[in-house]
Amino acid sequence: MLLSLDFLQFQSELRLKVDAGQKRVFDPIRKKNLVLTPEELLRQLALQYLLKGKAYPSSRIRTEIGIQVNGMPRRCDILVFDGQLKPWLLVECKSPKVALSQAVLEQAARYNLSLGVQYLCITNGLQTCCCALDSEAGTFSFLDDFPAYPGLG
Repeated sequence: MLLSLDFLQFQSELRLKVDAGQKRVFDPIRKKNLVLTPEELLRQLALQYLLKGKAYPSSRIRTEIGIQVNGMPRRCDILVFDGQLKPWLLVECKSPKVALSQAVLEQAARYNLSLGVQYLCITNGLQTCCCALDSEAGTFSFLDDFPAYPGLG
């Protein structure tokens, strides 16, 4: 099930600048300016959706966090932790040129093997898919929005 989200509504929240002829965007989580690539733009727009649209606490979000998958270093785009600081939601961002597919979902699922999140989302900005995972039953169900942050309602 694809969500109908418009991340572009948060474009005005982005802090953009040009430095040495290169476009940059400020990452409020990492507290630094990053080169503005299509994937970074989407990551920052999705991040603003979580912060402004869903009121997720910034202190519980990490971006571009390093993980190990089958002994190989990987980076997941956005990881949200619950109140007990356990991984809770994983968001994998792809360039708008990359279609959401089974392979993209499987990549995010592989990342989750070492994280054990309850919610898994993939997006290319044009399409977004969010799932609730039941690790005990080995099942998942599609959601019609990102989940509400625990304790916020």
